[in-house]
Amino acid sequence: MSFYDATVPAFVQILSSLAGLLNKAEAHCKAKNIQPEVILNARLYPDMLPFTKQVQLACDFAGKTTARLAHIEVPTTPDTETSFEELRQRLAKTIDYLKSFKPAQFEGADAKDVTFPAGPNSSITLKGQEYVNRAAFPNFYFHAAIAHGILRHNGVEIGKRDFLGIA
Repeated sequence: MSFYDATVPAFVQILSSLAGLLNKAEAHCKAKNIQPEVILNARLYPDMLPFTKQVQLACDFAGKTTARLAHIEVPTTPDTETSFEELRQRLAKTIDYLKSFKPAQFEGADAKDVTFPAGPNSSITLKGQEYVNRAAFPNFYFHAAIAHGILRHNGVEIGKRDFLGIA
């Protein structure tokens, strides 16, 4: 299996499932007469980031990881989304970005150095495989799973199959 095949399809699968979760969350709001901002700003705990930020971060980890592995400029995206539709657009743009990569861009990426931020004033350098396993995938899946958890906690009828995108 190529390094491309081990990363890009996994990101696309979960980002696509997040788009489906947004649809279910929006339908839940309409059915229960809940203002969308209630869900969009919901948190699992007061010191955790809200739903909207969880989706934004999942997109960021997918896009930035892919760029770092391909050794191209890392994209920046402002966090301006305030609606389900805007979040769907961000997911769609990220998925399109991921699909623009070619397997050849990842040749040798597993063994190349990847430097990434580790806080406001520091960075860490790891080999590509180690970066994916220890930083990129854990962070990506964390934010995607928290987004799912926030929706479930707020009564949206979703389950594991929805998270995996096979519902």
